[in-house]
Order: sequence, then C-alpha cells, then structure tokens
Amino acid sequence: MPARVYTCSSEDANGLKKLMEYDPYLDKNLNEEQLSKIKDDEQANIIFARQDYSIKDGISLNLDTKKYYLYISANDEFLEKADKKLKNSIKSIERADSDTESKVIGIIEGERQQSEQGLGAIFG
Repeated sequence: MPARVYTCSSEDANGLKKLMEYDPYLDKNLNEEQLSKIKDDEQANIIFARQDYSIKDGISLNLDTKKYYLYISANDEFLEKADKKLKNSIKSIERADSDTESKVIGIIEGERQQSEQGLGAIFG
C-alpha cells in the first residue's frame, strides 16, 4: 500500500492525535440520528483510526524537533480524500518533502521489521 508522510507543528500534535484516533461509529455519545447523518457525509467517513498510521515527534526521528510527523499507509483513494480532511482539520499540517518522506517511511518500516523479527525469535 502507498504511504505518505505529513508534518505538523508541536502545537497541533494533540489535535492530530485526536483526529487520527477518532471513529464516529465507536463514539457512544452519538445517537442513531447523528450516526445516520454521518453515513451520508463523505468527510466524516474518512476514518483514520481504521488505517495504518503512526505519529512520531521530530526528536525520535532525528528531524525537526518542533514538528510531529504523521505516517499513513492506505489505498490511493483514501489518501486523496484524507489529504483534504487533514488540511481542513489541522492548521499547520503539510505533506513532507520527498526526502523527509522517504526517511520517515524507512525508519517506520525498519522499526516494524525489527519488531516482527523479535516476535519471530520469541515464538519461532
């Protein structure tokens, strides 16, 4: 699946985390009427919590310490719609340049590979 990387300011990091974790269909505060309206709203149905994503601070990636980095892997159709929702929801969000994107994707995929190898050693 394709992956993208976005950056946002540390001031917007909490809002980004909330946006990424929220699934309206699991929200117990919404009633049936509200859920039925959501079903017809394309933007509301862009649910990041159901996608493969990771949020890292710049310090942990040896990048800009004043930024947070969002890695998201999903199909192309979802990513195109998600791009619009991210930009409408998070003031400072922008897509990372290609060098930064490659670096972040490499780090995250490397971490996952190491994790899988570790689990394989435990259960293998």
